[in-house]
Amino acid sequence: MPLDAREARRRRSSSLVYKEPPESLEQLSDQAALPNLNADWVNAKGAWTIHIVLIMMAKVLFDIIPGVSQETSWTLTNLSYMVGSYIMFHYVRGVPFDFNSGAYDNLNMWEQIDNGDQYTPTKKFLLMVPIALFLVSTHYTHYDLTYFLINTIATIAVIIPKLPAFHRIRIALFSGPPDDL
Repeated sequence: MPLDAREARRRRSSSLVYKEPPESLEQLSDQAALPNLNADWVNAKGAWTIHIVLIMMAKVLFDIIPGVSQETSWTLTNLSYMVGSYIMFHYVRGVPFDFNSGAYDNLNMWEQIDNGDQYTPTKKFLLMVPIALFLVSTHYTHYDLTYFLINTIATIAVIIPKLPAFHRIRIALFSGPPDDL
């Protein structure tokens, strides 16, 4: 690979926040030609239901642990969903399958869903679920300040990367710079 292509992928700034550069013409043509099985499942039948099922399963799991109060159980349910959601949609980049010639290597799953379009029904649902879970968990924790702060911080950490203003924005503290060649 020529030196100039390597320099194009390398981040120049030591800043903690940087914007992912746009795809090359080759990546764009690969994205248009090949299906993205990594992100297409979110529009499949039952894909929305699985989020509710996972939340209910986590709640039941935390409820059966002896000595865990309802407040703690709801907070743990909220935290586990938020951590899982963040890792799945915002932390991991690329596609785990090796059939797309690296067309999506620089994009996280949130950026891959619906070809990066904002405010699609799927993205609205995936934005609503953490907010609804936050509201339910704060209600059942009886608005206790400690639980409220924990739930608020977890929810904000998941909601902010979903906003259009943060499309293709990376925070090096959590995701690290792109790999050097």
